[in-house]
Amino acid sequence: MSAEAPSIAIRARGLTRRFGALVAVDHVDLDVPRASVTGFLGPNGSGKTTTLRMLCGLLTPSAGAIEVLGLSIPAQAEALKRRIGYMTQKFSLYEDLSVMENLRFLAAVQGFAPREAKARIDEVLSSYRLDDRRAQLAGTMSGGQKQRLALAGCVLHRPELLLLDEPTSAVDPESRRDFWDHLFELADRGTTLLVSTHFMDEAERCHQLAILDRGRLVASGTPAALARGIAQHVLTVDTAKPREAQTVLRGEPGVVAVAQIGTTLRVLAERTLAAGELASVLAQRGITAEVREVEPNLEDVFVAATRRARAPEAA
Repeated sequence: MSAEAPSIAIRARGLTRRFGALVAVDHVDLDVPRASVTGFLGPNGSGKTTTLRMLCGLLTPSAGAIEVLGLSIPAQAEALKRRIGYMTQKFSLYEDLSVMENLRFLAAVQGFAPREAKARIDEVLSSYRLDDRRAQLAGTMSGGQKQRLALAGCVLHRPELLLLDEPTSAVDPESRRDFWDHLFELADRGTTLLVSTHFMDEAERCHQLAILDRGRLVASGTPAALARGIAQHVLTVDTAKPREAQTVLRGEPGVVAVAQIGTTLRVLAERTLAAGELASVLAQRGITAEVREVEPNLEDVFVAATRRARAPEAA
């Protein structure tokens, strides 16, 4: 693979990983711009973790080519190690060590000189609001505190690239917001971030997205561009009988998906199915409803992309 332009941190072409008969990642093409936050969006089992592990050299692809920070992976994975950070979904530091002991251990592994290690550890403790937790055992910390400690450990050596695998899956909403603020601070300072998630609100924060479904890349682009490019349109249905209306609409030609949000139904439909026609269908079944077209959101994009990708298999 030829050397990449400075604007691209990760390029993968035809990336594939098989486990026996199972194709976990299926010919994925991916570009990740430098100094950006790119989101991997997909349900559990979609291939996000497997892809991340191949990108950082922990897992050998069955096929395809990978270039990360100008290095060919997995051939140059050893040279890549000091330039990246990898944060797993499960807390991976030592729970029976204190915050300070964990960070000192990581600094030693990364080859810091003692004076440099102290200065850098003090810096990350301050940045991630862990100054008052230095002596606390990691295993006694809350989910949000563990998350900040794990991120502090990942950035201790000032990596150019961070790969994060569903890092906020076990923390509360406030901690998630705080964590994402830290991620954008890193991006503003030039760090490239690739973050896997299955939370739609997190995906909407990203500069760009890659949507995976059953190992395939089914859509990519900025959240706004993906919403603009959706092939279907979105209708909301307000009715006193949302459950009955949902049953009717699920079998209606042109209806791709129906979801109840509170007392309102959100309908992803082919553009040939107009709002008035949908209201008439419900009226014929004795259901009075107000139907109107609304702007698609990222969840609509995800449903449209995954349904489109599965259509040939269902046919």
